[in-house]
Amino acid sequence: MAIKHRFKWYRPVWWLLLVDLLLWLAAIGTIVVWRMLAHKSEIVNYVYFFILLFFVWTTIGYFLDKYRSLRLMDYIKAAGKVFGLSFILIGLVLILFFINPLSQSEWVSVMLIEFVAIYNIFFLLLYYGYRYALNMDDAQMVFENRPPSPLVVPKERLSDEDVKVIEESITNYSDASYLTLVRERIDLGSSTTKVLASDTHFNFESIKPLKHDQIVNLKPLNHVREINKLFCTVNQRIADDGLFLCCFMDQKVTKERILQRYPLGLNWVIYCGHFFVRRICPKLFLTNHLYFDLTKGKNRSISQTEVLGRLYYCGFEVLYEDRVGDMTFVTACRHYDPQPQVNRKYGPFIKLNRVGKGGRRFNVYKMRTMHPYSEYLQAYMYDKNDLQEGGKIKDDIRISTLGAFMRKYWIDEVPMIVNLVRGDMKLVGVRPLSHHFFSLYAIELQEKRTLYKPGLLPPFYADMPKTLDEIQESELRYLEACEQYGVVRTDFNYFWKIVNNIVVRKARSH
Repeated sequence: MAIKHRFKWYRPVWWLLLVDLLLWLAAIGTIVVWRMLAHKSEIVNYVYFFILLFFVWTTIGYFLDKYRSLRLMDYIKAAGKVFGLSFILIGLVLILFFINPLSQSEWVSVMLIEFVAIYNIFFLLLYYGYRYALNMDDAQMVFENRPPSPLVVPKERLSDEDVKVIEESITNYSDASYLTLVRERIDLGSSTTKVLASDTHFNFESIKPLKHDQIVNLKPLNHVREINKLFCTVNQRIADDGLFLCCFMDQKVTKERILQRYPLGLNWVIYCGHFFVRRICPKLFLTNHLYFDLTKGKNRSISQTEVLGRLYYCGFEVLYEDRVGDMTFVTACRHYDPQPQVNRKYGPFIKLNRVGKGGRRFNVYKMRTMHPYSEYLQAYMYDKNDLQEGGKIKDDIRISTLGAFMRKYWIDEVPMIVNLVRGDMKLVGVRPLSHHFFSLYAIELQEKRTLYKPGLLPPFYADMPKTLDEIQESELRYLEACEQYGVVRTDFNYFWKIVNNIVVRKARSH
């Protein structure tokens, strides 16, 4: 009985062949560096043999189906093909040099194959990690506007016994200090108050719409997998202008606890590891899906800025922030319908919407210096903290530790060179402003600002004003000079004033 050969000819995926070539070049580069550092013979002695090895690698790989679409293979299967190829090629090299040995070429070739295998496995890890990340549930929550509606049930007073039961449940879950805070912010004696301690969305989705005007969740948000979904669900269930109270442990508290608990040196190593796993991994595209699958969203590290920003993003207005022990409690009022929920990408670079010439909106490119969701807190921070010297918000909690360093030395503004090249901005000019800050300026200055492109180097560093009024006066003088003397002459004069203040007087960004 004849045995049927299972191999079928196929058209190889061209980019997989290209990847293999690049990985071979990377492996050869590694060998070159190794040989140079070891002061051994020149690698040029092996060039032709390396080309032969690559040809044999790709030929055998073709017959092993290595160049079929990776989407048809899982990681284990693809990695197995790489290891199989490596063993076959190493075996051929050893046999060849056993028959006709050459000085040291054998081991250089074996090292090359090992490096190729390592780089292949690393590439597969990244590729399948990318595919795994793409499988994240990307379902978006879109909410329809609802008309203003009163409670669907009348508000009544609960009996003393019922109130006592609620208070005891709060105390049993937490402690008396939590109860004191909840009493201060929420009316526990109202029949339209709902108290929960849950990280499960089902418990919130089961709440009947407009039946409650006060909802409390005592479960820390650090254990909630989809915080935005929870906030949006509460927004759709609670009555208009209803109060929502939630709590979380700020990452600053976690940092303090770790640094105090362990010896100096070790504490920073442990904290950096904790910060990477619990704070960065949930945000990175390649790791967030894996992180949530492994941890179910438990014990996540979140910042005060992120929680407040998420609340505004999901249609709430923050009224109170209270600290009780290690926990931060936030009381928010339902203010409007949630914005359509979209997938948010996190990385070192961001784009910010700004007002440009002619009132046109454009995106300014910068390095990330603020915590996630900071953009939704600009008005809140301005109303709460006002402005400090230099026109920036005072005690701005949105700025991260690394962000403060980058802002001091203008590192965060380096990507704005892209805006300069694209023609959105010029070298010297007024600072590009968000719509909120633009609205704070006088009407006359708003009109003059939109006549010219904003700049990378603002007149602020020529005059060094301290208050918002002085900043407006400084910009008005610059814009009037542009009208009187022309843009080129004015920018030239201001450029050297700015250079003098920065280089000689050591002016720094706030």
